[in-house]
Amino acid sequence: MTTRRDALQMLGGLAALSAQSGLPRLALAAPSAGERRLLFIFLRGGMDGLAAVPAYGDPQYAARRGILAIGAPGTPGGALDLDGHFGLNPYLPEMHKLYAARELAVLHAVASPYRERSHFDAQNLVENGTAKPFGREAGWLNVALGTGTKVGGMALGQSIPLVLRGPAQVGSWSPSALAGPDPDMLERLADLYRGDAILAPSFAAARESQGMLDGREAARGMGAGPQAVLALAKAAGEILAKREGPRVASIDFGGWDTHINQLGEYSALTRNLRLLDRSLVALKTALGTTWQQTAVLIVTEFGRTVAPNGSSGTDHGTAGAAFVAGGAVRGGRVIADWPGLGERALHEGRDLRPTQDMRALFKAALIAQMSLDEAALARVFPGSSSLRPLEGLFA
Repeated sequence: MTTRRDALQMLGGLAALSAQSGLPRLALAAPSAGERRLLFIFLRGGMDGLAAVPAYGDPQYAARRGILAIGAPGTPGGALDLDGHFGLNPYLPEMHKLYAARELAVLHAVASPYRERSHFDAQNLVENGTAKPFGREAGWLNVALGTGTKVGGMALGQSIPLVLRGPAQVGSWSPSALAGPDPDMLERLADLYRGDAILAPSFAAARESQGMLDGREAARGMGAGPQAVLALAKAAGEILAKREGPRVASIDFGGWDTHINQLGEYSALTRNLRLLDRSLVALKTALGTTWQQTAVLIVTEFGRTVAPNGSSGTDHGTAGAAFVAGGAVRGGRVIADWPGLGERALHEGRDLRPTQDMRALFKAALIAQMSLDEAALARVFPGSSSLRPLEGLFA
């Protein structure tokens, strides 16, 4: 069945690009300009930065994290060492290889200007590029595309996220199957049903069945549920690698709101870390030689509490960790003004205190990958003239 959207895509002259790439539902891709590529991956839900990048060398780390503490490198289930103080989660072995190859950098104690704990407000602020939620209807990456760069943008997923919405024309692509249930919504429902003797077991059984289905669908390339990120990463690489394709893209990766059961090989957090790890491999493989001109920004809306809650999970926090990957990155280092995990060092006595503004990362990426100048950056991130871009991060 041909839909109105399909007809518009064909009329837009994109049938040839779609046929060449083997990717359905390509729409409204602008021509490329230059060789550098930029991919924005948004980990929605609030990734636990101290789980992804444990500060095992902090003297307070083990005591503060309790049952969630990851051991030092060389211990059973221990971290993958980065610099003698920080490590990667043991479920991120491919990212550790990228770090060793100087193609991955880690930022820690990083946050947006947001200091509350609403997913919706925090995500909106990260994407709109201002210092407050709903401060602008357009996303910062879309505004950057509209500064005269002549660089095409592409959103990969079921919808175009705010970061790429705005006056600049962008394209979209998604797997052909309908999306599975939203992971963040499922986590909230699980929390709601937890104390119900009838609903809780039934809901848990339904989630287990859905999880098995997601795995089968992903194996067939259908992209249902969280597993879709693998298909999206591969597609992003193929699209960005094209000589006349777009140079900017975004991927949404949900399911990081881990209020319960972060521990164990089969937890939602472990699943997501493994998927992120594998997705970067799929992306690099699909990009081929263009990986050397690519920078991948991997961020989340906020971190999580330092101490675990009563359900072996963590609650909404403030600062966390971010990653920057790609051949265009001067990696192999952790960038952190570490505040420490002592009680007086914590934000509001519970969260990792932020010492870096993630907009400094975004600014540096736009300068390196899209050649934006200070005037353009002022449009992209209004009111941030005193915030300097991170220096020396990109080749």
